[in-house]
Amino acid sequence: MKRLHRKYYWQIPFLLFLIIGSIYVVRQKQTAPFHRHEGFIFGTVYHFTYQSEDDLHQELIKVLHDVDNTLSTFNENSVLAAVNRGENPVLTPMFCKLFREAQQVSEETEGAFDVTVAPMVNAWGFGFKQGRFPTDDMVDSLLQIVGYRKVSIKEEKDGWHLCRPDHRMMLDFSAIAKGYGVDCVADYLKSKGVTNFMVEIGGEIAVGGHNDKQQDWHIGVTKPTDDSLQLDKSELQTVLKLTDVCMATSGNYRNFYYQGGKKIAHTIDPHTGRPVQHSLLSATVLAPSCAMADAYATSFMVMGVDKAKQLLARHPELKAYLIYSDEKGEYAVWQNLPPNN
Repeated sequence: MKRLHRKYYWQIPFLLFLIIGSIYVVRQKQTAPFHRHEGFIFGTVYHFTYQSEDDLHQELIKVLHDVDNTLSTFNENSVLAAVNRGENPVLTPMFCKLFREAQQVSEETEGAFDVTVAPMVNAWGFGFKQGRFPTDDMVDSLLQIVGYRKVSIKEEKDGWHLCRPDHRMMLDFSAIAKGYGVDCVADYLKSKGVTNFMVEIGGEIAVGGHNDKQQDWHIGVTKPTDDSLQLDKSELQTVLKLTDVCMATSGNYRNFYYQGGKKIAHTIDPHTGRPVQHSLLSATVLAPSCAMADAYATSFMVMGVDKAKQLLARHPELKAYLIYSDEKGEYAVWQNLPPNN
């Protein structure tokens, strides 16, 4: 027995070194400060909170600008803007990656998500805010240049290019690009060894680890009240306790305008070319990536409650908190969130 003990004596210093080293690393992470940044990007506000010995704000800004220079509809120098001008630019790896992800969601949602719906959105007064109803003939005409299956990307000698049957076809990544930007920032933080963080861009969120109180991150879901000017941001429907997950919310309650006594919602059904009209008021989605959460939240606003529930049953990796108007016109909730929420 004594010989057996002596055999392992040499391992004791090594084990002590590992234990002390682990304690040191944990203490370093616990004592590292939390940095907080906010600013303006993608036409909206961002908030970053993360625990690190280093201030990474400038590096994170560069990450955001890379996304903006590729996917922004309003940045005239972006790759997407060139595509929408009818040009034929070489597509970047980032553009191709997000295009493929968007097409995947389009297939899964049977076209409820469609990045080619941009001309229709603009016609209804969003995007470029034309502020007038399109006629039935105009809608029927625009439907001819809408449809995710009509576009693809193809590798040529000088790189990847967009293939489309009509140069008037336009792409709009706004329902997935903010989420993708969140993913890019979160991935950069992880690459720097950051485990505790909250990244939020225009309401799309990724969280990792814990907050400065060593708790899960507390993220609010706004109550869907008619507030097109977004003046009241304080009333919450619920607060979710989250860690190591991404979240996005889509809703018509803040994005609409009145014309002729009618409330016109911003969510356009790619199948009909017209604003959706159903009981779903707000869709909050939890997913492994924020791009996917963003895209599916938008899709659910097109699909409505019943079809959204059917898709969620096929995708256990997705969780949702759906707020809708019941038969009495009162708020109702359906959810399949984890038990701690």
